[in-house]
Amino acid sequence: MKRILVTGALGQIGTELSLELRKVYGTDSVVVSYIRERANEILEEGPHETIDTTDANRLKEVVKKYNITQIYHMASILSAKGESNPQMAWDVNMNGLYQILETAREFHCSVFIPSSIAAFGPSSPKDNTPQDTIQRPTSMYGVTKVAGEILCDYYYLKYGLDARGLRYPGIISWKTLPGGGTTDYAVDIYYQAILKKEYTCFLKEDTSLDMMYMPDAVNASIKLMEADPARLIHRNAFNVTAMSMTPAKLAENIKKHIPEFVMKYDIDPVRQSIADSWPNSLNDSAAQKEWDWKPEFTMDMMTKDMLDNLRKKLA
Repeated sequence: MKRILVTGALGQIGTELSLELRKVYGTDSVVVSYIRERANEILEEGPHETIDTTDANRLKEVVKKYNITQIYHMASILSAKGESNPQMAWDVNMNGLYQILETAREFHCSVFIPSSIAAFGPSSPKDNTPQDTIQRPTSMYGVTKVAGEILCDYYYLKYGLDARGLRYPGIISWKTLPGGGTTDYAVDIYYQAILKKEYTCFLKEDTSLDMMYMPDAVNASIKLMEADPARLIHRNAFNVTAMSMTPAKLAENIKKHIPEFVMKYDIDPVRQSIADSWPNSLNDSAAQKEWDWKPEFTMDMMTKDMLDNLRKKLA
């Protein structure tokens, strides 16, 4: 029987991942954690703990208490926040990951470790970026993601630790607000389209980035952890994607539903430079071949679902 721990369970992805894991495996089988206690339905409906993932003793205490067999390590500092405080980003993203891997090694847990398109850099191929290619990121967030991918591979090769992960593209969700990423515009734009009929974007209109709707991101994460290990050649840091878009393209898609919507631009140099260093589109053929990855949502389907659910949420 699986006993799952989710770190960073109140983050953008962690929130919906925790809900789905509890639906699949049962509420009592999924322990959710966050760095500080706060009122939240996810915490209140089942087992929960407060964990700073850089605290090895606390981490081991919780894993031992609940007989954890699998860890989804979602706690991290994202790209834009990471550039404003790179020292903290390194501490949380790398020291936290190290303690997770050490705990998993000691207690024989499998681990899901998310990476990101930020693991690529200006010298990576921009279009149809391969699974295996040069990775020289120019943001601290990206540096921690590449280092994390390599560290997970090391723990698998050295200790046989079952560490798996995805390189998430930008994630879009109506349930949870994003937490300081470069692709945050693709969430906020829907809120502002409903509330104000206009949005001021911090990226240039032709900035092309891969995106994915949250249900696909959650399903991909669980599907990878359930995959037959005998089929996995890469195991860690799989490219996954659903759609490639620009701010202008997303705005036009929204205007199909809200014709009076107006898009404006006020470029943030920091986030624009980060976005410019990332791929325009990813090649996810390895994920398709090794564990049958396939997204369900197109941009049109996502936009309709986002607007329908946000109108109810904001009413």
